[in-house]
Order: sequence, then structure tokens, then C-alpha cells
Amino acid sequence: QVQLVESGGGLVQAGGSLRLSCAASGRTFSRYAMGWFRQVPGKEREFVAAISWNGGRTYYADSAKGRAIISRDNAKNTVYLQMNSLKPEDTAVYYCAADLLWDVVHNPAQYDYWGQGTQVTVSS
Repeated sequence: QVQLVESGGGLVQAGGSLRLSCAASGRTFSRYAMGWFRQVPGKEREFVAAISWNGGRTYYADSAKGRAIISRDNAKNTVYLQMNSLKPEDTAVYYCAADLLWDVVHNPAQYDYWGQGTQVTVSS
């Protein structure tokens, strides 16, 4: 069992940056691949980025490439999403999720555990 709590969201102007954090409970965090997704009302949950259990592999959505960096610190049971050059269309609730397999990492159905989300609002 893994419990996930996101933080770091907020209101930022276009062109600004935010770093989201996702703190995990449990001693098995380092066994999980971790992903970040986002969702706006009325739309499906959208993949942003994923990182393998040891940080050796990362994968980004095209919309995030060059603007986002996913990282993790297994000693702190935390995964991060650094987002730069933010755009109003990045406005969404951002979720982190845990998956025991590094498989179809862009598919939210693959993930076993989810956090409650943190709101990111980018003003123009």
C-alpha cells in the first residue's frame, strides 16, 4: 500500500515555474515507477511525465518535453515535477501516481495508487 500526497501547486504567471512534490508513505516507494498526470474538468486525465523506480529512465509527453523535469529522491520517498515556461493551457489539477511496472507509463489505467491532486493555475 502506498499513499501519495502532492504539494507545490498554486497560481503563477505565464512564463513562470513551479516545482510539484509528491510525498509517499510506506517502505516500498523505491519499487514503484512514478508518474505525473493532469486533468481539467470535462477532460480525460492526461499524462505528463514518468520516472522508473531508480530514476534511470524518464518519459515525457510531447507537451512537457523541454519544459518539465521529473526526478525522485528515494531516500525521501518523494518524486518531483519541475515545470518551466508555464502556459495558461498548463492549468489543471496535477496528480502523481505509482505503478509497480514500467510498462505503458502514459496510460493512467496502469497505475496502482493515486494522490488527491494539487491545483496549478497559470494566468496570462
